[in-house]
Amino acid sequence: MRSPDSARLSGFTLIELLAALLILSILALMSYRGLGAVLDARAHVTVETEKWRKVSAFFARFERDAQLAAPRPVRIVSGEIPAWLGRQEPSPDPLLEFSRFGSIEGIDTPRRIGYRLNDNREIELWLWPGLDIAPGAVPARYVVLAGVTALDFQYLNADSVWVNVWPGSRLDQSIPRAVRLHIVLASKEELVRVFALKL
Repeated sequence: MRSPDSARLSGFTLIELLAALLILSILALMSYRGLGAVLDARAHVTVETEKWRKVSAFFARFERDAQLAAPRPVRIVSGEIPAWLGRQEPSPDPLLEFSRFGSIEGIDTPRRIGYRLNDNREIELWLWPGLDIAPGAVPARYVVLAGVTALDFQYLNADSVWVNVWPGSRLDQSIPRAVRLHIVLASKEELVRVFALKL
């Protein structure tokens, strides 16, 4: 006959097994939730990184175009368009339109370009074939930034005053001293950048 001590050493009781299973299941649940949180955080960081990469690329593109701005009016069939044309009210035309020289590297050619916020909350870049606009010439349109709810421009005039429309008069053929770009993203961030122009 076995002594009570030898019976105890031979295995675990049912209560001990259930307690061990309960502890293991709690640890597994905690590990699963921790892994899920890490994966969610990684996905969020990836989305945010991609969003800010695109915003940075847009600002770099705009700065490059603005640095190449040319004080040259554009000839059209009915006359001339100012070298720099900033509109305030929404219209089917670009909110900002200007003449741009080609780059020194020869990557770009002199042309007329424009920026506009379309109905899909995307900033479009309009590129005309050249500086002067021939009858029936249609600009190519490219989306340069999506997820934008507002786009505004202001222009620094010769008196160092920010204005919403450029040029101030029909006789003014100059370009502004600087341009202030304000965008509001769909995620509610407001971004303002100021770009000095070469005069």
